[in-house]
Amino acid sequence: MDLVTTAHRHARPRGLGLLLGAALDRVVPDPRRGHPVALFGEAASRLERRVYRPSRARGAAFTALAVGPVVALGVLGERVRNPALRAALTAGVTWAVVGGDMLGREAERIADALEAGDVDAARRRLPHLCGRDPESLDEKGIARATVESVAENTSDAVVAPLLWGGLLGLPGLLGYRAVNTLDAMVGHRSERYERFGWASARLDDVANWAPARLTALLAAAAAPLVSGDARRTLRIRARYGRCHPSPNAGHCEAAFAGALDLRLGGTNSYRGRVEHRPELGTGRHPEVHDIRRAVRLARAVNGASALTAALLAALPSPPPPFRPTDGHKHGPGPTARAPQRKA
Repeated sequence: MDLVTTAHRHARPRGLGLLLGAALDRVVPDPRRGHPVALFGEAASRLERRVYRPSRARGAAFTALAVGPVVALGVLGERVRNPALRAALTAGVTWAVVGGDMLGREAERIADALEAGDVDAARRRLPHLCGRDPESLDEKGIARATVESVAENTSDAVVAPLLWGGLLGLPGLLGYRAVNTLDAMVGHRSERYERFGWASARLDDVANWAPARLTALLAAAAAPLVSGDARRTLRIRARYGRCHPSPNAGHCEAAFAGALDLRLGGTNSYRGRVEHRPELGTGRHPEVHDIRRAVRLARAVNGASALTAALLAALPSPPPPFRPTDGHKHGPGPTARAPQRKA
């Protein structure tokens, strides 16, 4: 069986598994205990305690030691030959690493609390979505933080793992989730992780570059579903996407700001550290009802990203430089040109 045929044989169950896993995320809630991502985080924490030193070299070693075995596990999973089993395995892993339903539910719980006038309850729930200091936020501040978190995490929790799953299969799904989890653990700015977390943060930036921009494009396509305009969304994203301190989050937040006709950004407080960020968008400031609009937009983007990932999985792989024939199984034929090496 040649390489192209093998790639096609693997692509069908991969695409089906991605779609099934994304659907499972909507109907099967995450377990309160023993979630695979949480277990990985616990293992990574133990590893950090053993290898930690305030240096980039130690941080890079920590990242490699944490991510490498997970990717290797995905490579082993790709060797499963039975198509039904491959699809089921891909579906299960996709369900484990995608977090769109949990993101939407947490945002809706905050909206429920704010609509009931219980700002304190909304403050208590906000740390489930982001790392901002909730005590300093009023109702509108909580609404803005929630909308911004939904925008950014739609890429991190859904679009990115699906995209890497569509391109690379199980190693992409597992590897991305490992990288993103490490970034959440050690990639933030603090005295402890300024140097140690550098490798995890930079790797996460690279892994999220394409997904963040795909998220922005899908948000523009879905903008009419929330009474938005696709062209305005693209204009806002082009104008404000690079204003954010993150090389990726700004594209997601600016696109959501354009689709929802809102103005995001401003002053944020993280563990007592205040950041003044540029505003993104030209609309009004978010209100409580905009949280539900953001969730609707995110769910539309989630569905579109699952379809995109399945299509990517179905794309034919590029052919090998030459295809051996029966008469020349060990190299190019007499008239074939071997691939040229670059100097």
